[in-house]
Amino acid sequence: MSSSDEIDMLAAEYVVGTLTSSEREAVEARRTTDVELGAAIAAWEARLSPWLAEYQSVEPPAHVKSSLIERVERIQRAEWAQTAEPRRLRRSVNFWRATAISGYAIAAGLAALVVFRAPPTTTPDSHYVAVFQNNDEQPAFVMSIDLKSRQIIVRPVTAKPAAGKTYQLWIASDQLGGKPRSLGLLDEPTKPTRKTLPYDADLLQSATFGISLEPEGGSPTGTPTGRAVHGRLIPSQL
Repeated sequence: MSSSDEIDMLAAEYVVGTLTSSEREAVEARRTTDVELGAAIAAWEARLSPWLAEYQSVEPPAHVKSSLIERVERIQRAEWAQTAEPRRLRRSVNFWRATAISGYAIAAGLAALVVFRAPPTTTPDSHYVAVFQNNDEQPAFVMSIDLKSRQIIVRPVTAKPAAGKTYQLWIASDQLGGKPRSLGLLDEPTKPTRKTLPYDADLLQSATFGISLEPEGGSPTGTPTGRAVHGRLIPSQL
């Protein structure tokens, strides 16, 4: 397994929730300095967040759940006897065990929807993401948004704190006259920033977003004074 594959698997396990508490704490500390791990976690969160929003948790029947766990553990014991890397294998098996059980729960939820609900009308996905980066550079920030609630989460990826400076979020749209408007300052680039935006979903979906590095307290001119990285919303549903 390559280093990139290991990082992607670790990010998936972190987002799905199969790590132990000590392993999770270690990942949370590592993601603040490991650019590739931070980007992988943001990507997995974007992939899986629509599932969490659309479906209620469903407990599979006891015999199905126990059968899945028994079969996975049987494979686990057999492969542990042949590998010199039990720690990596244990994490991998835990991940696929959780994925199998979660997949069954989602399937059960879908079956319940088919049986007990009338066919829903087709509606656009409300979950979107925007990646802020220059050309082929690693992303500086990743933003996720739920257009229904207009709530956003801006997560730092490679962005670093700068003494006496602060990051500021902007929006530009023809409906707003084309001139960038401030959406407020971001928290320290070691943790996510959460906000609720004041604009409607149609405007947000077609807008361009930007993040610039400004003097402490924000831009004194009401427009970006530093170079901005831009992003547009794309559906997070794969």
